[in-house]
Amino acid sequence: MDEALLRSLTPSVLAVLVRRGADFATAEDAVQDALVEAVRVWPADPPRDAKGWLITVAWRRFLDAARADVSRRRREDRLDEEPAPGPAPAADDTLRLYFLCAHPSLTASSAVALTLRAVGGLTTRQIAQAYLVPEATMAQRISRAKRTVSGVRLDRAGDVATVLRVLYLVFNEGYSGDVDLAAEAIRLTRQLAAAIDHPEVSGLLALMLLHHARRAARTTPDGSLVPLAEQDRGRWDTTSIAEGVEILQAALARDRLGEFQAQAAVAALHADAPTAEETDWVQIVEWYDELARLTDSPVVRLNRAVAVGEADGPRAGLAALAAVDDALPRHTAVAAYLHERDGDLVAAARLYAEAAGKAPNLAERDHLTRQAARLNARR
Repeated sequence: MDEALLRSLTPSVLAVLVRRGADFATAEDAVQDALVEAVRVWPADPPRDAKGWLITVAWRRFLDAARADVSRRRREDRLDEEPAPGPAPAADDTLRLYFLCAHPSLTASSAVALTLRAVGGLTTRQIAQAYLVPEATMAQRISRAKRTVSGVRLDRAGDVATVLRVLYLVFNEGYSGDVDLAAEAIRLTRQLAAAIDHPEVSGLLALMLLHHARRAARTTPDGSLVPLAEQDRGRWDTTSIAEGVEILQAALARDRLGEFQAQAAVAALHADAPTAEETDWVQIVEWYDELARLTDSPVVRLNRAVAVGEADGPRAGLAALAAVDDALPRHTAVAAYLHERDGDLVAAARLYAEAAGKAPNLAERDHLTRQAARLNARR
């Protein structure tokens, strides 16, 4: 190693770094690092251009040092900007996002679909099933909603009714077991109930609590569905039921009936019955009549047919079902149940098998398949 050569090259290498913009002290450190590296490398692999080699290595060392210094300063600045240690206020903007996505420039149905997709985390298929439309139709609806809001500022909140519809559908999707969103929907609805005094907000919260109270009893350990009539009512959450009933009673006392209050009233009648046989089906039919008046929903009419079948007999239920569009999801399953109660096991078995092929999820399909097999084994 020619130490004299290294010493002779040091000033010129240092001068190059300074001309390139390095401060003298950092450039000097970089040149010293390059000299150390030369002592280590050159004996085995001497460069053809000693000065060029030193300039290249020294400049890299300088850049590394400069970057490290910038990073250090940024870390120090961030540390200075951090709040003092201690409890931090809880911040949750999820509910605000629900309101902003329910933008006034959108129709209610488009706002709900957009919010479910963008904030609720549901897939297009799940939203389409909730709306009873083809997946392609829902995809187009969501795309149109995105285009509509792409050129507007999301600084105008939507109305409460749209947000309630979103929360209701998020809860239903979570309660179905496909996506576990039920607890999150309850949490957000509690926030909304604490923020505004609105009977339908209370009705929705009561409905969620009453349904969620039965969740532990709705499936077996292997995930199989347990119909309401067969559930172990000792596993129902009585604390949630009591809270739901109390919230519902306060909302109904205001005499501003809405669909969520009416649905909660149906759920409360189920929760209040000590056994399935003691369910007050006559009152449930009356509440479904109120719901049909409020919503004109085909799903309500389908559920009403089941209630009529329990209150007035299966043939009355089948007559009510005849007025419901047979393309409606679960229509075939309801028909199978009512035919079984009427004693027509052949038709019931066939319909259960047909309904299994239309089931929206695996647990429901397996349940309906077992029902068909059970009746076929009895023939």
